[in-house]
Amino acid sequence: MLLLAAAGTRLQPRRPDVPPTFFPGQLSGVAAVRGAQRAVGVQNYLEEAAERLKSVVPVKFVISSRTDAGVHALSNAAHLDVQRRSGQPPFSPEVLTQALNTHLKHPAIRVLQAFRVHSDFHARYAATSRTYLYRLATGCPRPDQLSVFERNRCWALRADYLDVAAMQEAAQHLLGTHDFSAFQSAGSPSTSSVRTLRRASVSPDPASPFVLPQESRRLRFWTLEFESQSFLYRQVRRMTAILVAVGLGALTPTEVKVILESRDPLGRHQTRVAPAHGLFLKSVLYGGLRDRAGNPSCAQQESQGPEGREAPGQPEDLRRETRDPKAGGLE
Repeated sequence: MLLLAAAGTRLQPRRPDVPPTFFPGQLSGVAAVRGAQRAVGVQNYLEEAAERLKSVVPVKFVISSRTDAGVHALSNAAHLDVQRRSGQPPFSPEVLTQALNTHLKHPAIRVLQAFRVHSDFHARYAATSRTYLYRLATGCPRPDQLSVFERNRCWALRADYLDVAAMQEAAQHLLGTHDFSAFQSAGSPSTSSVRTLRRASVSPDPASPFVLPQESRRLRFWTLEFESQSFLYRQVRRMTAILVAVGLGALTPTEVKVILESRDPLGRHQTRVAPAHGLFLKSVLYGGLRDRAGNPSCAQQESQGPEGREAPGQPEDLRRETRDPKAGGLE
């Protein structure tokens, strides 16, 4: 099993005769992009690096959850099998980590740790808890007023003020076991839209270390966190958009309960999706791996789309989504 980090960066479409060129923007999500599509996902790079391990059988990665372009992972998880030739010892976790990082060709992807797990372990299905955080910035009338180091790392709002108490009250209506159909985007293969939201919080963030004093007189940062065993496609970003609407006074906390109970994903407010670039996978827990990983938060990426994914952002970069998810939708 691997723990890995990935920034929501972009890669130029690749021609067969031209090597990939990195520039600030987006990878095409986590899952591998197959066939004639020109986009490239995190899994493509991992499997390309794994070719250098010279496994008897081609190495395939099973990602704990897949995310759409623009979403970040502080720590994702994946499992893989490496079959070495007869007589060769297995790679140690340290050697495997170093080898993959050496051959990874994208600077926004890094393997953090590797360790052995049982042969029946599954990086996606074995997860018992997933936590995502979403970063907001208020007091930013124009996008260019946000530090260049914070762009694509938070959702910059023009408003100077959020009614955080109202947002926290609204979040309480989302806690517990509910049918979250109203917060699910089209394209999810999930057979059930019932999920249990264990935690939803809104809190101020410390001042960003990337913002100079002269830049930060009006800027304030906020964090929303959500924990569940699993999420529906774009559920986190749609819940975030609704809570921001409450914070801006466009909705009341009681209306959030009405939206939830409507089970209507195409209602006036719930079709809005917060921008992908403010979303981070924070942690994923695997019950039996606490001691093995040396860390109780074996993390994994947002389970918010077909098989766990999420995606972009009308005013303030928030726009209504269309019915068709992105091809191979990944968040």
